[in-house]
Amino acid sequence: MSQTPPAETQIQINILNDITQTMIDSYNGYKTCLQDFQNDNALYVRFTERANSRSQIISEFQSAVEELGGAPKTEGSISGAAHRGLIKFTTLFQDDSKAACQAIDDGEAFLAEKIKEALRTPELLPRAETLLNKALKGAQQGELFANVLESSL
Repeated sequence: MSQTPPAETQIQINILNDITQTMIDSYNGYKTCLQDFQNDNALYVRFTERANSRSQIISEFQSAVEELGGAPKTEGSISGAAHRGLIKFTTLFQDDSKAACQAIDDGEAFLAEKIKEALRTPELLPRAETLLNKALKGAQQGELFANVLESSL
């Protein structure tokens, strides 16, 4: 029978799992958008790099949750799946590349705000804070990537 982690530890687990789930949504969004850039090798490579970078930080969050004694999230949210479905629907009526960039920008902005909110948690331990700051930097880089790409299309 497993023991329930102390309240402070459980807070860390909940925060890390919540952000992990959103990052999985983001990762899946990058993978979905790859389809729109199959014919542009340079952009395909950049989107693949972004997806791989996101996958790496997800693994770091999952490892931290395991170290804290929790069960890490391994799937995205229902709302993330709905957002990807909306991306597919809206691309029927828009230029696929622009719609993909806008979806990435929206997703990264949402992730960044969610991380900033988590960083305001008073009980945050140094390890969780370090991971959150790393994820925030990645989300901000993703927003910049999407904005630059969108303005070049």
